[in-house]
Amino acid sequence: LLSFAAIISVNLAIINLIPFPALDGGRLLFLLIEKIKGSRINPKIANTANIIGFGILILLMLLVTYHDIVNLI
Repeated sequence: LLSFAAIISVNLAIINLIPFPALDGGRLLFLLIEKIKGSRINPKIANTANIIGFGILILLMLLVTYHDIVNLI
């Protein structure tokens, strides 16, 4: 059970580092862009990107849940 929990935790950490807005990898991507650019990203643009990314993640979650429920029937 402990090794199963460890595998899930490692997989979650890897998925969370994907450079997608609303995930930690998206924040790292914004920090990298700021470092290369030399100035801060406009907070409105960063917030909008995070909101859109979060919406896409929620839609993906709903789609996967719907697909799983349909396959049960």
